[in-house]
Amino acid sequence: MTTANELTFKKVKVSDKGQISIPSDIQREIGIKKGDELLLFRKGGRIVLEKPDRVVELLEDEFVDIQSITEASLAQLWRNREEDVWNQYLKAGKK
Repeated sequence: MTTANELTFKKVKVSDKGQISIPSDIQREIGIKKGDELLLFRKGGRIVLEKPDRVVELLEDEFVDIQSITEASLAQLWRNREEDVWNQYLKAGKK
């Protein structure tokens, strides 16, 4: 059995239909079961297959700061008394 970060090489053949088989030992180690869906990423000549839940984990920390930045930006705009846009918007909504 290999460790999670160990680099493993396997040779696979592409069928006439363009299909490949993932070796059973890799399926077991990664937890791929019959019927599972995988995401395929291509960048240049490279192809990567990932389980969708793994992609969510990888991206989860990428956007942590967006909500706080957005809230801070909106709060700053809201406090800007020179901007009459908000007041006009609120008045238009009450009509």
